[in-house]
Amino acid sequence: MQNHFEDLETAVGASDLSIALIGPNENRRRIVANALAGSGSSTVREFPSYPSKTNDVPHMMEQNFDVYIIDLDGDQRYALELVEEISANPSVTVMVFSMNNDPNLLMSCMRAGAREFLSQPVALGPLNEALARASTRRPAARISNKPGGKVLVFLGGKGGSGVTTVACNFAVSLVQDCAQSTVLIDLDLPLGDAALNLGITPQFSTVDALQNYTRLDQNFLSKLLTKHSSGLFVLAAPGKFPQVEVSNEAMERLVAVARMAFDYVVVDAGSRFDLSGTTLVDQADTVYLVMQAGIPELRNSHRVISEYFKNGGSNLEIVLNRFMPRSGGVDEEHISKALTRPVQWKIPSDYVTVRRMQNEATPLAMEDSMIARAIQDMARTACGMPAKPEKKKGFSLFG
Repeated sequence: MQNHFEDLETAVGASDLSIALIGPNENRRRIVANALAGSGSSTVREFPSYPSKTNDVPHMMEQNFDVYIIDLDGDQRYALELVEEISANPSVTVMVFSMNNDPNLLMSCMRAGAREFLSQPVALGPLNEALARASTRRPAARISNKPGGKVLVFLGGKGGSGVTTVACNFAVSLVQDCAQSTVLIDLDLPLGDAALNLGITPQFSTVDALQNYTRLDQNFLSKLLTKHSSGLFVLAAPGKFPQVEVSNEAMERLVAVARMAFDYVVVDAGSRFDLSGTTLVDQADTVYLVMQAGIPELRNSHRVISEYFKNGGSNLEIVLNRFMPRSGGVDEEHISKALTRPVQWKIPSDYVTVRRMQNEATPLAMEDSMIARAIQDMARTACGMPAKPEKKKGFSLFG
């Protein structure tokens, strides 16, 4: 996957890496060895057969190689077992190479612990990038002091409040209007709609990241993301009911890795109040509580604020969605009193525009409308930019 991750890696170079190249097929192994020869001053030792796990693997590990590059195509099952055993040492990097680019094989390699997947014929550019990443994982490698990006969480006061619509268009606005690198993570499990709203068909999902969180790093995450035409990266919810429990530890790891790779991490939490008491909400730069002007939403939102924002909730902002100023319903003053805090954002009601967006899977933020301008102002404020000036009405002799 070619994306901005290449620019974000802490590349200190691939020089002086010690590499074990393991492969029973001489021709395939030679292709990789020749590519390694052109990549720099790394020291490479070739192993013409798979080592025996009972005797040879421990001996090979004693030689303290930084990188192990393993041919998958000789004996795929045994190769994956080797990957898993060698990857138990967190200070080494295991790479695999294969003629087969099947996504299921890629995921099997990641689950076994492989950090890099090299497609044959191995190109020098991707190989150099993989070696640079391996260099940063060595125990003596310097730790990046890059500050993390901002985390912005969207939470709904009630199901159907429009959280996903607002979150998706907010994230697109950060990319399009603010020129910020942004990832949208759909945590509205089990069946979030972010991918559907954006018209994308992802191969991998949030569940793949959460189930493999102990091995999650920027490279792993980059392979799970889908890039939208706007430039937004998306980690979508799965298309089926997943059998996974979202632990706080897994969620923390996912968000931490995403923060190191992007300027902004937008999280669609749907109406999952079980996430309200987690570190995701506590450590977010801003939590946008999306609600409508109705009694059920007011009741639920008041409960969320009372329970999880007891200390004032300085990072909490209220978003009144589908706002109709003269609807005759609960007005803004009563909403502010009920929630004990003011409404920061009002997104106007426009059923026709939203319906068209859903049918065409085109983000509102990529077209002009009252809703788009309201969400764009939210995004611009989040990244420290002034709101867009209002469009002047044109003069017409005919009124």
